[in-house]
Amino acid sequence: MALIADDLARLFDAFNRHDIDGVMSFFADTCVFNAVGGPEAYGVRFESAEAIANAFSGVWKAMPDAHWAHHSHFVHGDRAVSEWTFTGTNADGTRVEAEGCDLFTLSDGKIVRKQAFRKNRPLIAAGA
Repeated sequence: MALIADDLARLFDAFNRHDIDGVMSFFADTCVFNAVGGPEAYGVRFESAEAIANAFSGVWKAMPDAHWAHHSHFVHGDRAVSEWTFTGTNADGTRVEAEGCDLFTLSDGKIVRKQAFRKNRPLIAAGA
């Protein structure tokens, strides 16, 4: 069964609930996730469902209010795109608010590769 745009909407609803089991149900066991930042051209790469689950859970721990708003999705064959606005607050009160997107590669109804991209915007000061 192929993933469709409604499935990706359910994925992002699970992200917003911070539901790691719900999120990971969309990913293949051998998936790869290239995060938005890091020292390499691709950011930081996480390989395996366990590593990816730990990365997502780490975001929620660091930013308990992490949220992907206004998400929209399309799927074409084995490729998909999601657009969203990410918001979250760091422990020091600074906030992130930036548009971004994910590029997905799909196989057998699961995500096998997720590449995340987000606008490089300065943090918003606490209380601003």
